Amino acid sequence: MKRTATSLKVFGKAAAEPEQLDLIVRGGKIVTPTGITRADLGVLRGRIVMIAPAIDDPAHHEIDAKGSCVFPGIIDAHVHFNEPGRADWEGIATGSAALAAGGGTIFFDMPLNSEPPVLDAAAFREKRALAEEKSCTDFALWGGLVPGNLDKLAALRDAGVIGLKAFMCNSGIDTFQNVDAKSLREGMKRAAKLGLLVAVHAEDDALAAKLTAAQKAAGKTDAKAYLASRPVEVELTAIRQAIEFAGETGCALHVVHVSSPEGVALITEARNQRVDVTAETCPHYLLLNEKDFARLGPIAKCAPPLRDEKRRLALWTELRAGRIQTVGSDHSPSRAEMKDSANLFAVWGGIAGIQHGNELLFSEVADTAEKDLPLLAAALARNVARRFRLDKLKGTLELWKDADFTIVNFDEARKIAAEELWTRHRLSPYLGRKSHARITHTYIRGQAAWSEGQLASPPPKGQFLRPE
Repeated sequence: MKRTATSLKVFGKAAAEPEQLDLIVRGGKIVTPTGITRADLGVLRGRIVMIAPAIDDPAHHEIDAKGSCVFPGIIDAHVHFNEPGRADWEGIATGSAALAAGGGTIFFDMPLNSEPPVLDAAAFREKRALAEEKSCTDFALWGGLVPGNLDKLAALRDAGVIGLKAFMCNSGIDTFQNVDAKSLREGMKRAAKLGLLVAVHAEDDALAAKLTAAQKAAGKTDAKAYLASRPVEVELTAIRQAIEFAGETGCALHVVHVSSPEGVALITEARNQRVDVTAETCPHYLLLNEKDFARLGPIAKCAPPLRDEKRRLALWTELRAGRIQTVGSDHSPSRAEMKDSANLFAVWGGIAGIQHGNELLFSEVADTAEKDLPLLAAALARNVARRFRLDKLKGTLELWKDADFTIVNFDEARKIAAEELWTRHRLSPYLGRKSHARITHTYIRGQAAWSEGQLASPPPKGQFLRPE
């Protein structure tokens, strides 16, 4: 059956006169969490208003997506753009541009690396104003949960935080203090009453400090020593405590950058016992292992650290089984000199992977795309929107939702080059790695943000999002 302009309804109301579509995406393979279907997408005023095998209506603009996959706009719930205060590490303009180049349409910026950190409503408003001015993608903002700001949480909620972030170990930022057991329990108790989700960096501070001191005392500072200072048990000890407090307080808990299948198992067990907890992992834990860390050195340092190959493959098993709910980049960039030391304890711990991490996940499943792309559509988009209460308009390619999508082409492998990077610093553990996937377009609310290797000019103006 043909769809015509006269049959078009705009946002639930019959148009007084036929209205021409703004955009048609033709012939692509539409990826949803339930499968892949060849169809056209029709867009009007930033929303998806038609999905059909063929749309015969006219449009102001068309994209030929034949042979490509049309993927829901990626929602990256875990980035560090470091502005205000540390824009020389990244910045909102460059960070959001790199996100768009990598297929992302929304980011959630973490509260700690900006200066001041987002610990109260005033700091939140300052960062929001900067992001509204500079971001080319939509965005949400995390607030911090630290021992000294428990009385500020209600104002952060009212300002529109997407959630609260707490570190269970030293954050590396002097002005963002990690929580102890008492302050985490009390913070989660208050967050539950306020209807706020709490995300935790789950590494046990005392155990990490003890093991780190032992390596330094022995004069060991290489990659092997850093790995020995943060074994899996450092992560598991913290996850157990956070889950205990979530069950006790009724707080919604999100465990970020889970690096081990053992951590996922703890979260799965708690979910089976009706604790409101979800697991996030990162592309680097799915793409890299501890041998890559030894080879790449400081550029691949992160916390928790990269794990062994057996655990890397096991994380894919957990992701495919649906036991890892979301994937976020944990893009944590820095200046080059902060990565320039043979002492792995001295260099900044963070992986800058926002632009190519998800593309390489697509590349990894190129041969199993029909089965695995829907799983990635859930973990990179739908589940994120659901968990953070943005799913009324975001997260899936459905009628009347925002036209947020990325077009992915699977073709001959190319090597990722530094010249491709839109980040402030051309640092990435993925340089030189082959990719069979290529992001050709990123659209946000029906507007081009990224197209054929270039940021749109002018790019879209990012909109602030708050939980519904």
